[in-house]
Formats: sequence, structure tokens, C-alpha cells
Amino acid sequence: MQAKPKNIDEYLAPLSREKRAALEKLRSMIKSAAPRAEECISYQIPGFRLDGRLLVSFGAAANHCAFHPGAHPIEAHKNDLRNYDTSKGTIRFQVERPLSATLVRKLVKTRIAEYANKKPPAAKDAARRR
Repeated sequence: MQAKPKNIDEYLAPLSREKRAALEKLRSMIKSAAPRAEECISYQIPGFRLDGRLLVSFGAAANHCAFHPGAHPIEAHKNDLRNYDTSKGTIRFQVERPLSATLVRKLVKTRIAEYANKKPPAAKDAARRR
């Protein structure tokens, strides 16, 4: 069994050249869209945290790559995603048909806005106790 990756580079290292290149490009697009976000490994896949909260994540599966921006961004941009295989919080894509930088930027910015409009869990609990 392979050791759990400690960082994104360790996660990407064993992947095929094609998947690694596609995910490196996605990683770069996410960094560009959310420069304050910090790289992390969450649930054993690469992700980015913003202000301590998981913002987005991505990974590779046997037959595709995936971007996980969450349910709200996918619903908000469903027309832009009609040519991709999506589920509640995931977009699956083939390495030969990657997500565009414009689309990734829209999805990440929508996720950032979603978080900005939500109170952190601790603030919600404090508000309920009043």
C-alpha cells in the first residue's frame, strides 16, 4: 500500500505524465484565482484552504481527473458545465479535454463568494445561544 501523501507534489508524483500535467495546470489555475489560498491534502487528495476552510480540491481516478469546487459553484455555472460529467460537488474531465482557465476562475471565485456570505460555524453557534 502506498503511503499517504503529505503534500500535493507527493500526490502527483506517481500519476501518469498526462494526468500529472493536467492536474498541475489545474493547480496553477486555482492558485491564480485564489492567491491567498494555501495548499493542503484533505481526505487524501490535493486541495486549497482559505481562512482555514477547505475551498476546493482535485484529484485523479482510474479513468478521469476531477475538480471538486462544491455544489453551489456547480449549480451556479451549470450552463458552462453542460459538456462535462458532473455530480453534486464534482466535475469529472478527461486529460485531453481539461477545464478552461476562465471556467476554473469562475468556479473558484463563486466558491470564495459563497464562503464570504456564510458565517463561520462558531459564529452561527454563538448567534443561536443569544
